[in-house]
Amino acid sequence: MKHSDPKETLRSYLQEGRDALLWKLDGLSEYDVRRPLTPTGSNLLGLVKHNAGVEMGYFGLVFGRPVPDAPAWMEQHDVPNIDMWATPEESREEIVDLYRRVWEHSDETIAALTLESTGQVPWWGENGAVTLHRTLVHVATETHRHAGHADILREQVDGAVGLRSLGDNLPGQEREWWAQYRDRVEEAARAAADRA
Repeated sequence: MKHSDPKETLRSYLQEGRDALLWKLDGLSEYDVRRPLTPTGSNLLGLVKHNAGVEMGYFGLVFGRPVPDAPAWMEQHDVPNIDMWATPEESREEIVDLYRRVWEHSDETIAALTLESTGQVPWWGENGAVTLHRTLVHVATETHRHAGHADILREQVDGAVGLRSLGDNLPGQEREWWAQYRDRVEEAARAAADRA
């Protein structure tokens, strides 16, 4: 990725995180994309839905450019974490399509504004004044944070890992090597605990 335009550099990092989140759904059953894999209910499709909501807020509302036909759950404050899981009525395709539509809207906002353009984040209170630059950094960082969550969740489902579907950002090792590596890390953890 080689860009001389700082805005395009930030947008391309954001896109890399978006793509990583979506590929984590590839090839999985409806149950596997929805099932909670942590005690706090983290699930793959919920992370995609959440990120759609994040972008609707930060690149829509913050800059006075609300997403047309935003889903009702954006205003459902009576259902805790409604943006972190998919209801049985919400299809995977619907959520993925929403995310893609939202990121097109976000990209239009990014293209229309300068990095110095200002907006207001209402949920940040008095300190809510932001520039597009700060917003791009914030959202790209949050997207990659959630892509990391999705990487761990997907690994729990079927062992697939990496930033891209080919896993090309990981050492090219076979499953046996990874099993031995994990055992070595476990041994080191136990030895350190015994010394403490």
